[in-house]
Amino acid sequence: MRNRLIVAIAASSLALPAFAADPIYQNWHALRGQAAPPVAAAVRLPTFKGPVTVLDGRTLWFGTLGNGYKVRLAGIDTCELPQWALNPKWTNRDKQQAPAPVPCGPFAKAWLKRTVGNRPTTCVGLAYANDGIPVAQCTTNGVDLAAEMLRVGWARLDSPYINAQYYAYQTNAMAARYGMWGTYVLDMNEWRRKAVDKTLDRHPIADFNLLAERKSEISPPFADARNKPKRTDR
Repeated sequence: MRNRLIVAIAASSLALPAFAADPIYQNWHALRGQAAPPVAAAVRLPTFKGPVTVLDGRTLWFGTLGNGYKVRLAGIDTCELPQWALNPKWTNRDKQQAPAPVPCGPFAKAWLKRTVGNRPTTCVGLAYANDGIPVAQCTTNGVDLAAEMLRVGWARLDSPYINAQYYAYQTNAMAARYGMWGTYVLDMNEWRRKAVDKTLDRHPIADFNLLAERKSEISPPFADARNKPKRTDR
C-alpha cells in the first residue's frame, strides 16, 4: 500500500481558517467579495497522492480499508448519501403522496466516481475541518474535482470566501437547473441537524416532511415560488 500511496509535505501550503463540518450557508451571499478572516498562523498540511475510493460526493479515501486517509474536497458541500431530493414536477397529487424522489446523495457520489475513474488523484491539504478531516484541493488528470461537482450541479459552495470561477460554475448550474438545482432539496446543514434516520434505508417521504417544515433550502424552484406575486383573491 505504501508503494501506491505517497503522502508528502506540500512545498508551499495555503493556510486557511479551519472549515466547519457543518458550515452556515444561509447568509454567505451577503459576504461574497469580502476578505476572508485573518489566519493566526500558517500550518503545513500534507499532500495526498495515489488511487482513491470515493466515499460520497465530497469525500475521498486514500489507501486500503482500515489503513488510509479520508480527505474532503475544499469549498463545496453535497447531499449526504441517505438524503433525498424531490422532483418538482408533482402532477398526480391524488395518487402520489409526494413528488418523485431523487437520490441526490448517490447521484453526487456517482458523478465524482465517474470523474475520478481509476486514475490517481492529488489532494493538496488546505485546512482541517472541525471533525479533524483534512480539507484539500483535489485534482484528477488535471480536473479540479470540486469545480467539476459545482459545474454539473451536484455540489454547492460552502463558503463566501471562494474564487470567482467556483461561483461562476455554481451560478451557471443553477440557471441551467443541472443536478440538484432542478429538484426540491433541503439545505444539507439543516438536513444533518434534523434527520433522525441517517441510514441508507431512509425513506424519501421523511425528506418530504422535512422540506414541508423547512427553514432553509437551496433549490431554485423554492426561490421561484417565493418570488411570485402574492394572491389577493383568496
